[in-house]
Amino acid sequence: MTLSRPTIYFIRHGETDWNLEGRLQGQKDIPLNDLGRVQAEEAGRRLQSIVPHYEDLAYLASPMLRTRETMEILRTAIGLHPEGYRLDERLVEITFGSWEGMTWKEVRKAEPQMAALRERDKWNYAPPGGGESYAMLTDRLRPVIDDLTRETVIVAHGGVARAFLAVCCGINSRQAASMDIWQGRVLVIEGRNHRWV
Repeated sequence: MTLSRPTIYFIRHGETDWNLEGRLQGQKDIPLNDLGRVQAEEAGRRLQSIVPHYEDLAYLASPMLRTRETMEILRTAIGLHPEGYRLDERLVEITFGSWEGMTWKEVRKAEPQMAALRERDKWNYAPPGGGESYAMLTDRLRPVIDDLTRETVIVAHGGVARAFLAVCCGINSRQAASMDIWQGRVLVIEGRNHRWV
């Protein structure tokens, strides 16, 4: 029997210019754009509306610039000290290897066979140049999830959210790899269930 996990309030970082352009960001450290900063405030207000004692939660973020900016803006928006959170290196985004900075259209044009392989099995395919698969990412993140001892706000990335949904909610890999992960909203993971606020 597994003990039930504490509730996770997962927030994807706000929009960056690369998100807007459809570029694979991965582990490139791209800052938020103006809309991304607004989305970070919005996520803070949504969190505040669903958790009465939000100041008592643990706050944990990926060390990347876009996630730290999102965390600090959302904490400021709800009246908490911007820097009152911890970083966890394991929460960094999946890396797309040599594809980082490209759009999918550019990848398909430059490396059509490899792009087709990834589209056939998005969960298990690792891009060239040291890229990670979602399966590898999930192995990296499982210990983070297992280490959670209290209700936690996590600010991280779209790929990280997909891995969390697979591990925590049992969503199958094909579905998890293609799910929309929204910016400016809160993904509430309670037990095996999830909902967007």
